[in-house]
Amino acid sequence: MKEESLLLLSDLQKLINQVVLIDYTIIILGGVPMRNFISEDDIEQAILSKLKEEPLKYDILICDPSPDKRDVLPDGTGRNSKKECVLPDVMLSSLKRVNPTIGEDKIKEIVKTLRQDYTGTDIVDTNYKLYRQIRNNIKITVRRNGKEDFDFVKLIDFEHPKNNTFTAVSQMWIQGKVYYRRPDILIFVNGMPLVFIELKNSIVKVEEAYNKNLKDYMRDIPNLFAFNQICVLSNGLETKLGAFNATYDYFFEWLKIDSEKEKLDREAILAADNVKDSSVRYFIDGLLNKDRLIDYIENFILFENQRIKIIAKNHQYLGVNNLMESVENRKELNGKLGVFWHTQGSGKSYSMVMFARKVKRKIAGNFSFLVITDREDLDTQIHKNFVRTEVIGSKEECQPKDSKQLRDFLTTNKAFIFTLIHKFRYDKTKKYPVLSTRDDIIVLVDEAHRTQYKDLAENMRTALPNANFVAFTGTPLLGTKRLTNQWFGDYVSEYNFAQSVEDGSTVPLFYSRRVPEVGLENDFLDDDVVDIIEEENLNEDETRLLENASSRIIEVIKRDDRLDKVAQDIAYHFPRRGFLGKGMVVSVDKYTAVKMYDKVQHYWAIEKQNIMKDRNTASTKEEREQLTRILAYMNKVEMAVIISEENDEEAKFAKQGLKISEHRAKMKEITPDGRDIEDRFKDPNDSLQLVFVCAMWLTGFDVKNLSTLYLDKPMKGHTLMQAIARANRVYPGKPAGIIVDYVNVFKYMKKALTEYATGDDGTEFPAKDIDQLISYIDGTIDEADSFLLSLDIDLKKIVADSNTLDKLDALRSAYDTIVAKDGDKEKFKVILNTLTNLYEASKPEIFEKNWSNDKFAPLVYLHGLFYHTIDDEKVARARQKMSQILDGSVTARQDFVNYVSEEPTQYMIKGTKAIDLSKVDVEQLRKEIKVAKYKAIEINDLKEYIEQALEKMLNRNCTRTKFSERFKRIIDSYNAGGTENEDYYEQLVKLLEELRQEDNRANTEGLTEEELEIYDLLIAGKKLTQGEEQKVKLSAKNLYKKLVDNRSSLLVVDWYKDEQPRAKLKYEVELSLNDDLPESYDKAAFDSKVSLLMNHFVDMAVQGYGWIGAA
Repeated sequence: MKEESLLLLSDLQKLINQVVLIDYTIIILGGVPMRNFISEDDIEQAILSKLKEEPLKYDILICDPSPDKRDVLPDGTGRNSKKECVLPDVMLSSLKRVNPTIGEDKIKEIVKTLRQDYTGTDIVDTNYKLYRQIRNNIKITVRRNGKEDFDFVKLIDFEHPKNNTFTAVSQMWIQGKVYYRRPDILIFVNGMPLVFIELKNSIVKVEEAYNKNLKDYMRDIPNLFAFNQICVLSNGLETKLGAFNATYDYFFEWLKIDSEKEKLDREAILAADNVKDSSVRYFIDGLLNKDRLIDYIENFILFENQRIKIIAKNHQYLGVNNLMESVENRKELNGKLGVFWHTQGSGKSYSMVMFARKVKRKIAGNFSFLVITDREDLDTQIHKNFVRTEVIGSKEECQPKDSKQLRDFLTTNKAFIFTLIHKFRYDKTKKYPVLSTRDDIIVLVDEAHRTQYKDLAENMRTALPNANFVAFTGTPLLGTKRLTNQWFGDYVSEYNFAQSVEDGSTVPLFYSRRVPEVGLENDFLDDDVVDIIEEENLNEDETRLLENASSRIIEVIKRDDRLDKVAQDIAYHFPRRGFLGKGMVVSVDKYTAVKMYDKVQHYWAIEKQNIMKDRNTASTKEEREQLTRILAYMNKVEMAVIISEENDEEAKFAKQGLKISEHRAKMKEITPDGRDIEDRFKDPNDSLQLVFVCAMWLTGFDVKNLSTLYLDKPMKGHTLMQAIARANRVYPGKPAGIIVDYVNVFKYMKKALTEYATGDDGTEFPAKDIDQLISYIDGTIDEADSFLLSLDIDLKKIVADSNTLDKLDALRSAYDTIVAKDGDKEKFKVILNTLTNLYEASKPEIFEKNWSNDKFAPLVYLHGLFYHTIDDEKVARARQKMSQILDGSVTARQDFVNYVSEEPTQYMIKGTKAIDLSKVDVEQLRKEIKVAKYKAIEINDLKEYIEQALEKMLNRNCTRTKFSERFKRIIDSYNAGGTENEDYYEQLVKLLEELRQEDNRANTEGLTEEELEIYDLLIAGKKLTQGEEQKVKLSAKNLYKKLVDNRSSLLVVDWYKDEQPRAKLKYEVELSLNDDLPESYDKAAFDSKVSLLMNHFVDMAVQGYGWIGAA
């Protein structure tokens, strides 16, 4: 088994890295809970029942879910078409009630506009525009006293939540571009579908609802998401919320209802055996309460740059509303609104925006906000957040240039001022003047632990004696230095590091002590030097102290031979990681940062030479390919030093034997496309991958895919928390952040840091030893094992078999069983992807710790079978036959690798299937299934082939939806147990046969594929004579030629976003069709076809497919 394990481990390098968010609830708690079964229908009925009862009292509408009723109208919704996604009658009656002074004719006009089909639009843009209308009302023209005037129509009554109509609709059929879809539950407010709820039974992972349902709905019925504000995915035990266009990584739980102090028992929630004890209850009580839902829609949804939708997480909603209470009670609190502690990476800056925006909108008065930071980069970042979310205008002057302008600003009623605390400097011989006695100024102090006790803060408070103060911080001072009532009042909201990880708002952090001999052996916590080196720019006394050889810590850290060992390890570790995110090396001072850059560059070159030598002597192809990949990555990696600038720095660095000029030039460089070095490092695709810092970029600088921090600087308390939080941001495919600790920080700081990070379940973070990450791999293996046992697959028995050939035969059989049902296949893929992501995250440490688990190799093998990255001989032969039948362009090659003893023959299929239906031998397919040993595998391959063929054919011709519908019915029938394997296979073969004929229809009709699609759209729903059909063909040919010939003038960049180019294109379409279409197309039919074609052209442009989207 040992050789086989090694072989399979090498194959893991080739696995496709699927983007999954690890199921931390299972992993972090340890072990593998056996989930109780709660059916999808149980969850749905419980939700509807709870919504119907007091105190929620929603209207409930249950539609007929039968597939044969999907076209039937009326269905109780009041819609005229199954394409509609609003409840028109409810909308009309609600808007009349909410807008009693607006005439019914105006309300009807608005309802008619809102009922339109948004499918042919950019849904993200449409969602943004509709949200603005929902929040800010629709401006209309009216006549009053014989004069033209204006008024506003409310879509929601935000002042009186219960004046709105709340309707929960289950199983409403919606007709899409290709398929009909039936969401489980939709929550409508005044007839608008604002909340989408997709349910799974409790043994299906929530991520499947995202991958297999939400994404499909987004593709098939985009119209539904025009109004959507919240998407909810639940299997009862876990419930996740997110914006409709967010990746799954950004979906979050909602488990606290009234207070963030509520204690959660996550294990009990995961073990619930009924809906009333499950996560669903918390979500309904916490967010679907009418007052809360209206509050959330009005005040807790942002758009960044009009494209990125940000909806508040549970902790942000509760925290901001706690702060709102403080504002309402500001007199009693004497202006001390509190300390808002939300850990780094949990969205604190957006909470600040939501708070300011809600105060301006909901509390009477003319509030001004003064946002204080202590660094230029933080000031710029926070200002950008307010501009990008449109709370302030980009041209608004609100950042004073100097102290005098700040004092001028404060004497006005400016709504927002962003400034540095240093601008409160003043002649020390004079008392700072009172600038405003207003009591409606709210001062937001960011990272208050760095600014609160200084003279400058005193000046600020002298200037604004009646202002209200709130501290926003990600890492407050704790213990004896904890922020006191003297300045800000009590903690108004706390959301620490551990809670953030438990909720999935940030990824967990693990530390690794890779080179123990370079670590500090003495406890440095009480050493004053550590406080001094937190600062990047030191005064003369501080510099003298650091240069003094009696400072043992500095002497040890800066020793040249020690730096060499650290640099050598970085050069080895960085390119061998599994998840290749960005990296940051933290050094003790500026000089050491530059020196470390030079040393890493030196060892990087040596490491590349060593890898080339190893590659030349590699014993296996897999090892050679792995080394080639590492080398390719090393060749593309760019590095940079990031340190602040100071006077006469060239001379200072030269004195240390270092050159700073080239580094400074790089730091200031602007690329041809206008990006600075910050932009480059934040771009995951930019070659700038590793930076060397000492203080800059350690606070307030977010790089989501930064995954590795090399810590070579003694740090403690909040400064350390700020630094390590650089690696905790959520990013697709990033399972964890890794802190490589070269100074033994975590050895001495463990106790001190637990104050920042005790979770709801009592666990203590913020960073765990990497050994625990490796232990989670074992936990995931146990989960996979439990799942396989539920399918009567015993991994332990397979592993114990001494005969390798029998072992592989058992794995083939296991794979055949898993892929037989789509549900089992998807569940197991999620577990396997979690396993491989954890394994990747623990590289290269996992190799150095000699970890092993007998069940890992067979699971990796199954993963390889899933993704066709490893094929044993027998499975490959079955696939080879299928490939030869389906696709004559596939070239199959046998690579026999014979091992001594009983090692199996390895067989690899090289090449990618090119979908070519003309080469499919249908009769051979029928013969093949009769003799196939692994029928489920062959059926799965055929199904995947048809899926690819359909996708390709639909992209070429949108009218082929009947084939997609039929394909879905065949699969649904089989998954429901209504079809046996042979019958299922025969139905798929018959469908494939028809697809072959359809694929050749353009040739039969004498048209190109593009002309055929236009022709099909023009004849859809029309009965034509043969002569009329010929005229329509001519019409399709001429229209296509006209659009292609005039592409540069008609299909300009983003033509579909502006009314003028859209109108121009429509006019040309009308002219062309008017010349060629037969007389049987009356005006109504003509207008209908023009509209149909225009919608389709816009859809191609927005979605980026077809002959228009390819431009």
